[in-house]
Amino acid sequence: MGGLQKKKYESGSATNYISRNKARKKLSLSLADFRRLCILKGIYPHEPKHKKKVNKGSTAQRTFYLLKDIRFLLHEPIVRKFREYKIFVRKLRKAYGKAEWGSVERLKDNKPAYKVDHIVKERYPTFIDALRDVDDALSMCFLFSTFARTGKCHVQVIQLCRRLSVEWMNYIIASRSLKKVFLSIKGIYYQAEVLGQTITWLVPYQFAHDHPTDVDYRVMSTFTEFYTTLLGFVNFRLYQTLNLVYPPKLDGKGEAELKPEFEEDYAMDSESYLEKLSALSASLARVVSTVEEEEAEMDHFPAEGEDMEKMEVREKAQHEEDKHKKLFEGLKFFLNREVPRESLAFMLRCFGAQVSWDKSLCIGSTYDITDETITHHVVDRPSLDKQHINRYYIQPQWVYDCVNAKMLLPVEDYFLGVTLPPHLSPFVEEKDGDYVPPERQKLLSLQRGEKPVAEQDEEEEEEEEEEEEEEDEEEDEEEEEEEEEAKLKDMEQKRTQGKALSVKVTPGKATTDNRQRLEEEEKAEEKRLAIMMMKKKDKYLYDKIMFGKKRKVREANKMAAKRKAFEESSKSDRKKKAKKQ
Repeated sequence: MGGLQKKKYESGSATNYISRNKARKKLSLSLADFRRLCILKGIYPHEPKHKKKVNKGSTAQRTFYLLKDIRFLLHEPIVRKFREYKIFVRKLRKAYGKAEWGSVERLKDNKPAYKVDHIVKERYPTFIDALRDVDDALSMCFLFSTFARTGKCHVQVIQLCRRLSVEWMNYIIASRSLKKVFLSIKGIYYQAEVLGQTITWLVPYQFAHDHPTDVDYRVMSTFTEFYTTLLGFVNFRLYQTLNLVYPPKLDGKGEAELKPEFEEDYAMDSESYLEKLSALSASLARVVSTVEEEEAEMDHFPAEGEDMEKMEVREKAQHEEDKHKKLFEGLKFFLNREVPRESLAFMLRCFGAQVSWDKSLCIGSTYDITDETITHHVVDRPSLDKQHINRYYIQPQWVYDCVNAKMLLPVEDYFLGVTLPPHLSPFVEEKDGDYVPPERQKLLSLQRGEKPVAEQDEEEEEEEEEEEEEEDEEEDEEEEEEEEEAKLKDMEQKRTQGKALSVKVTPGKATTDNRQRLEEEEKAEEKRLAIMMMKKKDKYLYDKIMFGKKRKVREANKMAAKRKAFEESSKSDRKKKAKKQ
């Protein structure tokens, strides 16, 4: 007797997957609810290795999930809430149809609701896990906080996102955690280091925009529902680390100055309160501690497995970081009405500056435009009618570039009406062999403490040097030609007179150049032999590395050639314009 024959498509990898339709029916959920549940629980489709085998021989396009993930969803409490909500909608529709208004009110009062707190704890067992994954939550909350109230999203969701994003900004200001910033086409990228974790998020520009029609807002709203809960937990814990009150409140002085006339406007989700709280962490209330903390300078000792040299490097890096945190300390800024107020106020406060704006523009102004102690006035227009003598009038890019350069850049490059230098990305770090643009080289020389020559002066000096070199070469060639003619004449005279030509032969001497060349040749020969002796596997890896290096050099040369061609064309254009004038 033969063994039992296994049925096709009922064993092996085919049993590990389940189609979306079957999974939905197994959970008794609509497609929208199933999608919502998967987003909240962090379960996503999987592409089978042998799709035809899983699809029972069919080549039709289907979405598959892991069977173990769907079984995991069977015991989720939210599934029951989804079913209760479906029954609630059915009953409500029926009550409206029968005009039973008492039943309608009773049903609305008992509307089923659910929380995702337990899912957050399930997906992120520790606080550091949540902090590592907070990038997307921040980007989504900042995006929703900019939405107009057009009915696409609930007003409460927009207000909640705005509140959480403002709380996050205030924490970053209070902890001085911001490191980098970049103005891109998509928006403003910020990067901060929070409790040892590098967090990057994107903030859209404050433009009035229409909602695109090709976006599924229900999916985005479901993600936001989870992200707002996550960010609320993260903000709460982070405020605790700084001994700040949560939800944030303004301290006595700031609160008295900024409190509105009507007490009901001072609610936590009201717009006036959020505007006051926006980038005003200097006036956030702290939990009063009974013991006064005194800052004492601690002794420094090497860490475990660290020598004195490494400790000095670490201390130097820490010193640079502390210096960066106090970049704008002692400076007083005033923001003109056309500049991005919230972004600039956020950044300037992150690095210790005082900042204010026009009272008519927004709540929270702390001093007026006529204040004599203002050091920098940020303006984004070609010129200004009335200017004060004792302050710098600069374009907004100066603030962003200074943060990335970790130093105060020369203000003359950012004056009103001046063509701004390129805004370089701080997220790009050049390695050996990479193309380094002249602007980056100039910045690096500034960071090293060298005084770079202005670009126009450099061009003029280079032109003068080239002209001098050409003149020197011409003079040398003329002198050499005259000397040769004189020698030839002398030799001709001696030959005609019958005198023997005196020819001296001097023995050659080994110069240092020859020695260096010999050493280089020996090293090259040793390297060639070492490559020949490599194993096949190592040789393949070595060839790949060398190919990558050569490609990088080729790309760098190509970029340098493009830059040179661009500079030459722009130079010729400038000359043409000058001739026309």
